[in-house]
Formats: sequence, structure tokens, C-alpha cells
Amino acid sequence: MLTHNVVAPSSLCPIVSFDFQGQQVYDKLLFAHNLNYGLDRGGIRKHKSLRLRAGFWESIKSGLLKDDTTQVIETSPESQEEEPLPEEFVLIEKTQPDGAIEQIIFSSGGDVDVYDLQALCDKVGWPRRPLSKLAAALKNSYMVGTLHSIRKSPEPEGGDQKKLIGMARATSDHAFNATIWDVLVDPSYQGQGLGKTLVENIIRALLQRDIGNITLFADSQVVEFYRNLGFEPDPEGIKGMFWYPKF
Repeated sequence: MLTHNVVAPSSLCPIVSFDFQGQQVYDKLLFAHNLNYGLDRGGIRKHKSLRLRAGFWESIKSGLLKDDTTQVIETSPESQEEEPLPEEFVLIEKTQPDGAIEQIIFSSGGDVDVYDLQALCDKVGWPRRPLSKLAAALKNSYMVGTLHSIRKSPEPEGGDQKKLIGMARATSDHAFNATIWDVLVDPSYQGQGLGKTLVENIIRALLQRDIGNITLFADSQVVEFYRNLGFEPDPEGIKGMFWYPKF
């Protein structure tokens, strides 16, 4: 398991991959700490799991009373805190040799076409998953962050070209805990720090919702990447436990 700091190498965007084919996979769960993200704005694989640590046990205990009594708090819809609206902003803008302008845009609005996502998964070499399950995973995610490339033609009659180049999503109990899944960046756009930016913005959005116990699963070759983002393995001796069907 891993926990959290805030510097990351720009040379490699992370690819977190999983085996969903019913075969046993060994993962390492990573957690994160030091949550300073500027809230004002087919075979056996070895994986690691990481946690963004905000005091793991403290985040759990914060929902319990010290005297072990039960307290029921009724809230009216008016008193409930509104969640932040989805964000969308330009990360990079550059002019191409042909005069076209390309923008890389981050969005937390969850605008993902499953066919575009499947094509992106193909590019990074992930095994194909049923489109119906991909759609269900997106629908049931607490948050979906995307990176899109938008190419604006210099010709007046030329239309904009938009393509999905990165994605990460998070599931959550909407209170204390969240887990980041399926972090991927188009290989032709890796090495620009986009993976780092994608994960940081997902974390920032979760923190804005007062969710501070953040975990993810990572292949062994990108564990160092996530360490530099503040994740750490096995904080306070906590180990990830996994159960797989034995077919």
C-alpha cells in the first residue's frame, strides 16, 4: 500500500493495468499523504496498490463517536453542502506546423464515449473488456477525469477535431474513501507530464469533496511514479487483501 507527496517525473505517464480475465493477479495497494493540492483552485502480473494518506484510521474514526454511542443527525436538503461543479480547462495550447492549433483539455465532467475509450485501451495494450461493462463502470464511477485533444483547423471551413487521449476514474463511498482506477494516456502523448496532471486533478477534485483517504492499484514499473505523487505502500502496516474467483 502507498501514501502521499507532490512531485512527479515528467518522463513517464502512468499506465495502471489489470487482468479482468479471471486469472490471479498480485497487486500492491498504494495510499497517499501530505494532501497539499491547492484547494483554492493473460498471465500473472505483479501490481502494487497505493493510498493517498490523510490519516487512514483517523478518516475512518471521524465517523464514529469516542464513547461508542450512536448519533443520528438528520439533515434537510437545504443544509446539505453542494458538491463542486465539474471542471474543464485548457492544460496545453500549441500551434502545429500546418497552422492548426491543438489544445489539451482536462475535464472532470465524465464525458467519455465507450468506443473512444476502447480505442484508447487498444493503444496502450490493455485487454478488451465488454463495452456494456465499460459503460457500466463509467456510469457507476464517482468521478471520471478525461484529457481530450482538440485540433482547430486554420481553414475557415475546417471543423475542430476532438479525440480522447487520457482518462482516469474514481469510485467512492461519497464520504471518507475513494479509489482511483484505469489511469491511461495515449502513448503518443506520454512524456509530457499529462499523466501526473491527470492524477493530481482527480485528487484535487476529491479533496474539494472532503474525501481524503485515496487509494489506487499500480503496476510495479510505475510505483515510483506514484511515490513521487505522494502515494506510499503499506502505511501504518496496512496490507491490501485480494480475493479472486478460482476457475
